[in-house]
Amino acid sequence: GDIAPNGEMRVLQAINRSIRSKVMAVVLATTLVALLVSTLVLLSYEIDNYREFTSSDLVTLADIVGGTTAPSLRFELPDAAADTLALLETRSGILAAAIYTPNGELFATYARGGTHAFPPYSRSSGPIVSGNTLTLFQEIVEDDETLGTIYLAASYDIYSRVEDYLLILVTVMLVSLLVAAFISVWLQGGVTEPVLAVTDTARKIIEQRDFTLRARRTTDDEVGVLVDAFNAMLAEVGERTAALEAANRALQQETEERRSAETALRLADQRKDEFLAMLAHELRNPLAPMVNALGLIASTKDPAITQKAYTIIERQLAHMVRLVDDLLDVSRITRGKLMVRKQPVELSGVIQSAVDTVRPLLESRQHQLTVTLPQQPVYLQADPVRLSQVFSNLLNNSAKYTERGGLVSLTATVVGSTVRVVVADNGMGIWRR
Repeated sequence: GDIAPNGEMRVLQAINRSIRSKVMAVVLATTLVALLVSTLVLLSYEIDNYREFTSSDLVTLADIVGGTTAPSLRFELPDAAADTLALLETRSGILAAAIYTPNGELFATYARGGTHAFPPYSRSSGPIVSGNTLTLFQEIVEDDETLGTIYLAASYDIYSRVEDYLLILVTVMLVSLLVAAFISVWLQGGVTEPVLAVTDTARKIIEQRDFTLRARRTTDDEVGVLVDAFNAMLAEVGERTAALEAANRALQQETEERRSAETALRLADQRKDEFLAMLAHELRNPLAPMVNALGLIASTKDPAITQKAYTIIERQLAHMVRLVDDLLDVSRITRGKLMVRKQPVELSGVIQSAVDTVRPLLESRQHQLTVTLPQQPVYLQADPVRLSQVFSNLLNNSAKYTERGGLVSLTATVVGSTVRVVVADNGMGIWRR
């Protein structure tokens, strides 16, 4: 009577052990195959991605360096090109670089460590991998003209990268197999369906990013508790994901606002500097005619000359008062703009103010100035200070860039309702390449 029950128990234990072994074998085999396939796919992707990234980075670097050295090739400045190539010292992966002329001659070189065997000139063929080195020949083109060819050699350490990647993947595989073996011990037929339901829910959540999905509870045992815990975790993750997304949006908005504020501050500071620099330059212009006029007053007793000098001082002083008003207008400083105040003004007075401003420079360089104005008075609707600045700047450029003892002329003619003012000189002029 005692043998049968013990025999049945041993049979049941053998069956249970067989089922556990089969379940474990299936889980482990499936996990291993999936991990091997994933490893091969990820490794292949990593190799292709590394090659594409390094090649693209080398081509981009060649474009940048080629564009920078193009002027050196055009004007035959090998030292400048070598200085540009020397900046590649900051790129630790760059082993060597060279610039070739269209004839295939070395124009400038750079080698990390001081030595490198530079290959003969070759036409562009894209990045080429040779052992642990990635090389590139790329033409330097500017305005549809080939100025030369750039050669770059970079380290291509794919083997150590693959070794590191394999080490990580092997570690992940071992850990995954251990976890799968542990889980398979607890797998039983009664928990397969609930677990599959949880798995299906998890897959949908990963694909749809919908954390409102819930796994259906079908049992009241530990698997049911697992389902409840899984659903509670989904609720927690959903809330935290929503909070994180809201925080990211707020952070992005704050970052954009700060960037906009910083840009506005920089622009205002730049406009202020430009505005003040321009006014500082313009404030000096009226001083020279005022000093000359004071010299005339001190050196002569002729009432006509004295009256003319007073007129010059009065005109230039009014000019300075207007410039100081611009300087004191803080709103225009921050905007970097000058106010244009149009009013009826006579052309000859404006031109005379400009001539008074430039006359010290003309006399110091012994230039002969000829001013030709219409016989009848010409009245304009314009800003006399700004218009005088325009004419004085033109006359100042003519005086500055004309050889000593040159000829400078200002001619004003009336054409219909328009006044045409021409400033000419016999200097070198403005060259434009």
